Amino acid sequence: MTLLEIKNLKQHFPISKGFLSEKKYVKAVDGVSFTLNKGETLGIVGESGCGKSSLGRSILRLAEPTSGEIKFKGQDILKFNRKQMKNIRKDMQIVFQDPYASLNPRSTIRSILEAPLKIHGIGNREERMKLIESLVEKIGIRKDQLDNYPHEFSGGQRQRIGIARALTLNPDLIIADEPVSALDVSVQSQVLNLFVELQKEFNLSYIFISHDLSVVQHISDRVAVMYLGKIVELAHVDQLYQNPLHPYTKSLLSALPIPDPSQKRERIILEGDLPSPINPPTGCAFHTRCPVATSDCRTETPALREKQFGHWAACIYV
Repeated sequence: MTLLEIKNLKQHFPISKGFLSEKKYVKAVDGVSFTLNKGETLGIVGESGCGKSSLGRSILRLAEPTSGEIKFKGQDILKFNRKQMKNIRKDMQIVFQDPYASLNPRSTIRSILEAPLKIHGIGNREERMKLIESLVEKIGIRKDQLDNYPHEFSGGQRQRIGIARALTLNPDLIIADEPVSALDVSVQSQVLNLFVELQKEFNLSYIFISHDLSVVQHISDRVAVMYLGKIVELAHVDQLYQNPLHPYTKSLLSALPIPDPSQKRERIILEGDLPSPINPPTGCAFHTRCPVATSDCRTETPALREKQFGHWAACIYV
């Protein structure tokens, strides 16, 4: 069952350069399309600045998209007014990247977790407390810690609290925006396992945003690779990691460490820096760094097409 359908979504942020100068835009998300099924995890990977976080915020309308369609449960939420969006937000939640900045330092954990329930008018005080207490036990926080403040918890505990806050309204979709990047490696694995356990228990769907390919491989069903605001490859996790088609994906995967020291992998080093999203290259945006680019790549813009069953890539030579 399709839960979320994104069609040609764009998020262009205007840049003011003066009264007489030409108005320019940062093309953070530039024509992204994909679907997400109920109970599925879609991993989104790419370099810093490729538009991963902007995509997640655009889907939730935390930043208003420039154009496109966002169909959630068959409804185009871009046409929703403020009241309709408030109602649908119960089913769409986010876990932020920074567990230190995402929690109000002046509120207790009890107040932080109760706030979404109050806003949406769910239950009386006693019912809300029962729900919160059962929820924190699931995420590994003791009930006697509910009246503590965020600074009294470690980074991993704070991120667990952020996850609990997203779960209070029993959503269908959670967008996790680099939720483990600020944590120690040992804590990362605990939080990732928590995501997996909660998905099974609550039948959640995830959009899991990360720059860490190993993390995405562990948790995802399918993976989308982004470059300069566009998806350049999309496939089942096993397909993508074992048989990458796009040159950009190949270069990213070549940097992954191999557990067996006797095995060797050819390292693909990309030359140059990520081009500016204000003025992306013509044709294929990756051609300025691509090791196999030809003159055709400078003029022809490749569409994301299905090259193999369930395996999509945006490259004219694949």
